[in-house]
Amino acid sequence: MSEMITADLVDLDLSAETKEAAARALAERMVASGRVTDLEGFLADVAAREAQMPTGLDGGIGIPHCRSEHVTEPTLAFGRSTAGIDFGAADGPADLIFLIAAPAGADDAHLTILSSLARQLMDADFTAALRSADDAVAAAELIRGERPVRAEGGTEDSAGTSAAASAGAATGDADGDPGGADAATGDSLGEPAGARPFRIVAVTSCPTGIAHTYMAAESLESAGREAGVEVVVETQGSAGFTRLDPGVIAAADAVILAHDVPVRDKARFAGKPTVDVGVKAGINRPAELISEVRAKAERGEVTAPAVPGTPVDRAGESGEGYGTKLRKWLMSGVSYMVPFVAAGGLLIALGFAIGGYEINKAPSVMEHFMWTQADSWGALFFQIGGVAFNFLVPVLAGYIAYGMADRPGLVPGFVGGAISFTINAGFLGGLAAGLIAGAVVMGIQRVRIPATLRGIMPVVVIPLISSAIVGFLMFVVIGKPIASAQKAMTDWLNGLTGTNAVLLGMLLGLMMCFDLGGPVNKVAYTFATAGIAVAAPSESAMKIMAAVMAAGMVPPLAMALATTVRGRLFTQTERENGKAAWVLGASFISEGAIPFAAADPLRVIPSAMVGGAVTGALSMAFGATLRAPHGGIFVVPLIGNPFLYLIAIAAGVCVTTALVVVLKSLRKPAAGTSGAGAADGSAVAAAARKQAVAA
Repeated sequence: MSEMITADLVDLDLSAETKEAAARALAERMVASGRVTDLEGFLADVAAREAQMPTGLDGGIGIPHCRSEHVTEPTLAFGRSTAGIDFGAADGPADLIFLIAAPAGADDAHLTILSSLARQLMDADFTAALRSADDAVAAAELIRGERPVRAEGGTEDSAGTSAAASAGAATGDADGDPGGADAATGDSLGEPAGARPFRIVAVTSCPTGIAHTYMAAESLESAGREAGVEVVVETQGSAGFTRLDPGVIAAADAVILAHDVPVRDKARFAGKPTVDVGVKAGINRPAELISEVRAKAERGEVTAPAVPGTPVDRAGESGEGYGTKLRKWLMSGVSYMVPFVAAGGLLIALGFAIGGYEINKAPSVMEHFMWTQADSWGALFFQIGGVAFNFLVPVLAGYIAYGMADRPGLVPGFVGGAISFTINAGFLGGLAAGLIAGAVVMGIQRVRIPATLRGIMPVVVIPLISSAIVGFLMFVVIGKPIASAQKAMTDWLNGLTGTNAVLLGMLLGLMMCFDLGGPVNKVAYTFATAGIAVAAPSESAMKIMAAVMAAGMVPPLAMALATTVRGRLFTQTERENGKAAWVLGASFISEGAIPFAAADPLRVIPSAMVGGAVTGALSMAFGATLRAPHGGIFVVPLIGNPFLYLIAIAAGVCVTTALVVVLKSLRKPAAGTSGAGAADGSAVAAAARKQAVAA
């Protein structure tokens, strides 16, 4: 903190009457000390932040702050007003004003120190000491932690420890213990598990992640100590994002989310009593929030459970290997790409349905569009869909890089993906471009940069250097070989006939039903959509798309049929899920079978794979084609050989249903009871399952 505030950045007689004048007066001190390069530009950034949410806090505190490219190094200025200045707090004007200036590319160490200052502001002794400071030097020393807060009596470390030393508080533990480890063990402060206090996990975040995020965390932790409640906070701010340990979340009795920006990975907290409020509520009324969430827990009110994912998706974050990380990076790109595939593909299919298969030769609708002609509307939908399809590879590459390097990876990722599209390197080129872009950005971020350049790193330096490197590699080094490989694969697909095509359909069917929306399923789906993402897809590409969609419909439809014809083999919950699975399966949402697979994977997944393989093989053998990448039975009019296509789906559904029924009928009652009980996690569900098996 010694580098961030000095006596010349302190004004104990701040005469400003408005928050704008106060910010200007303190910013002028920053300019005079060489910490802000453009006064008006910086004040514009402060005003923009203030417009998002007032920065006044209860207790007479105003804390205007922002990130700005006009700041050379993290800086703090302090002003004390006799009359008080309105910063929008509910309890009236502020007399203690802190102006925090962070460079656009400030490093985590400095931001952690600033965040610990925000926590100190929640200490009444600290603010009282600032109100009684008699000179600028003393005030600066108080803020830096070089002067004890209490002049007499008590201890010096209430808030008198240095802000840098107290920075550990920003990582999520109220008492400075590492990560709140006791919360995951069932033994809190030496108490037996049966007598442990109520446990709450919380997340705090604000738009800039500099002040309110950490003040809310400190406020919640302090209120928790007063109420005898364990509170462990995950601060999703600029000073770093350290996830709560999955064991801590699992052991928690309730959740408080105090945020003004979306909570990252919010699904981790599903299924628990939850209070969801703005970050200021976490600062101003933490005791109320704790009481509210405890009341919800007593009433048994919980949020909806997260949709179960594949076994890999449910894995924890700690100790991830490179293979797991690579899977997540690739799935990040695919998940962002799929909406473009669905929207663009369905628009193209709609264009064909309205205007016929020659619509791809229509002139631009900018030059020729007749409101009363169906062909014009068909051409319009086709051309809009074509534009959406043009984004597939750039979005895939951009969000692979985003998964690796966060927002700095977007620019080089999109650039690399666009180059891949330009040189006809296609889907394979997009994969390579995204991985390269992410790796380049991660490499640049590891280089130590002088403080004067940090402000322009995320805006200028990283996008410039990373885009140049990725562009060079894609255009000159690897682009041509990848384009050749893409062409060879396309030629191979176009040449598939007879037995080879049937075997490919069988393989794709197995992949679509292996993990029901997981990585293997997405690989098969992306492979199919890449083939039709052109203005004039080949016959083989359309057959592959048809086989993939047909196989993906089988698992949920089969589970729905099985719960209908042999309901006694399933729990009441599963039978209810079976009703929804009819719609999900018909809509080509393979995830509709996940609840069944999660409860009984050894019987459901192999059965689904066999049925999917049958459907994929038959679809290819029947020569069914599909131009739309999604839609299920709702795009049957766009399918070539629709009657045989539906027969292929029906055959796979019947095979899977028969196998599931046979396998579940053969299991022993005891095993059925325990296995099913694990799925619902309750004695009631286990008892119901036992009755079903006995019946």
